Amino acid sequence: MPVLDVPPPACMQDPEIVLLADAAARFFEREATPERIQGWRDAGQVERAFWRQAGEAGLLGASIPAEYGGGGGDFRHEVALVEQVAKHGVEGFALSLHNVIILPYVLAHGTDEQKQRWLPKLCSGESVAAIAMSEPGAGSDLQAIRTTALKDGNGYRINGAKTFISNGQIADFIIVVAKTDPAAGGKGVSLLIVDTNDAEGFRRGKALDKIGQDAQDTSELFFDDVWVPADNLLGHSEGQGFRQLMAELPRERLIIAVGSIQTMERALACTIDYVKEREAFGQRIFDFQNTQFKLAECKAKATVAKVYVNDCVQRYMDGTLDLTTAAIAKLFATEAEWEVVDACLQLHGGYGYINDYPIARLWRNARVQRIYGGSSEIMKLLIARSL
Repeated sequence: MPVLDVPPPACMQDPEIVLLADAAARFFEREATPERIQGWRDAGQVERAFWRQAGEAGLLGASIPAEYGGGGGDFRHEVALVEQVAKHGVEGFALSLHNVIILPYVLAHGTDEQKQRWLPKLCSGESVAAIAMSEPGAGSDLQAIRTTALKDGNGYRINGAKTFISNGQIADFIIVVAKTDPAAGGKGVSLLIVDTNDAEGFRRGKALDKIGQDAQDTSELFFDDVWVPADNLLGHSEGQGFRQLMAELPRERLIIAVGSIQTMERALACTIDYVKEREAFGQRIFDFQNTQFKLAECKAKATVAKVYVNDCVQRYMDGTLDLTTAAIAKLFATEAEWEVVDACLQLHGGYGYINDYPIARLWRNARVQRIYGGSSEIMKLLIARSL
């Protein structure tokens, strides 16, 4: 029986969605073994072979139309896959970034030629995607970016540095957020595609040493006079980047919240098992009233978060999810996730601080959820604007 006895939203109960989730679960059980995941942690990244395997299994581009090499599904299919990644602890495999954040940029804003050129390789796993937004001096404030992409013949010269880029070491398809008109502020931002296989002047910096997410490569990227052809500008015209980014953010924040729910469920499940087995002062830790109260608080928080996030998934499918509602989901779910995972670690005592126990990794990996995709403080600003 699930720890959180909350039924999935109606849109997720379609037999096709259930079958996809089952297929993904079998794939991860077979291919993402604990030994293989440990190898990713040791290497600091997931090897490209796994991305190709995922593509062959139909797990990449699930919501991309079949004419572009995808699965022909929709957001529900992506939610089901992201949930399975979290349930099976497939650390480092940035499926949500690839499927739910980056590919939709190309589908929604690219020309038909661009879709035909890029999406099939992204859906097969031949190409791995990243998006380069943050810079050493600009995080949440994207209008403050300094990377430029200035016209040069029949193309653009990209100059600048990016940081905190997930998949930075492995990606060969990178959406770069740059200013094609530095004097125009947000109206001068554009999105350009860099194919790293033939990008002279492109350099990957060191993989960043993080608190958690050991198997996820996060990197610095440098663009020194990198020339890209004009048809690598995403869409039909310059200056559309900020609008394109804003259009896709609600989905990004919702999928982060979906991951937070799964983390809370995993944390509660492993903690309940632990406190029912571990004894102190002649009785199970579970039998202490304090333990029961703490777990009850955690279940209550996680349940409220799951009900709200489920409603947001249904709203997204209905076309009614707005920026504020998505910000609330991201804020509440990630803050609840941190509180729940931290409380669960505390109930493990000293063993909670040992990486051999799942709760330790869940705790370290959970911390960044309140930062990326827009920090909790940014979410509060967005929500406040609706008051």
